[in-house]
Amino acid sequence: MLIKNPKFEISAVGPKQYPNNNLPEIVLVGKSNVGKSSFINTLINRKNLARTSSEPGKTRQINFYNMDDKFYFVDLPGYGYSKMSKEMQVKVGAYIEEYLFKRDKISLIIQILDIRHKPTKDDMLMYEYLLKSNKPFLVVCNKADKIAVTKVENEIKNISLELKIKELGLEEKLKVLPFSSERKVYTDKIWEELENYIK
Repeated sequence: MLIKNPKFEISAVGPKQYPNNNLPEIVLVGKSNVGKSSFINTLINRKNLARTSSEPGKTRQINFYNMDDKFYFVDLPGYGYSKMSKEMQVKVGAYIEEYLFKRDKISLIIQILDIRHKPTKDDMLMYEYLLKSNKPFLVVCNKADKIAVTKVENEIKNISLELKIKELGLEEKLKVLPFSSERKVYTDKIWEELENYIK
């Protein structure tokens, strides 16, 4: 899909600030340093629409990016907020949960993992939450450029085993896909999936 005029629309911390229209929302969840902003920028071929930070955990609001008035990418604050106070963690956690639980515009949730590592405890907690939510979701394994091309498929299989996809009978329902902001060969497959949710 070609996005011609993407724009940052609003940062929100509660329902009163969410965009008030009927556009579908594709939501990104993941650890603070897993590359959610780079994922957006790569897909839409922009360098810095979604703001990346050298300090993990700096995004503390829900950022809505309008894609040609067709849909939103919604970037949630990263979990595992190492440099955030306990009080702020509770506060941020509360409005993430409020958004995920109450928002009826969510079309798809993308959980972004690091292809180089087993899912962390926080990753697994989010994964289990998404399973229970019954909302459509997709797992994207980012940073595929950090490993050899020949190892990508094997690492996807390993992460699928960690997520117990076969064990839980999710082979038809849940896809696990590689991604890289450097090797853009994966973007077409991602768009193929996303287009199913933004019609």
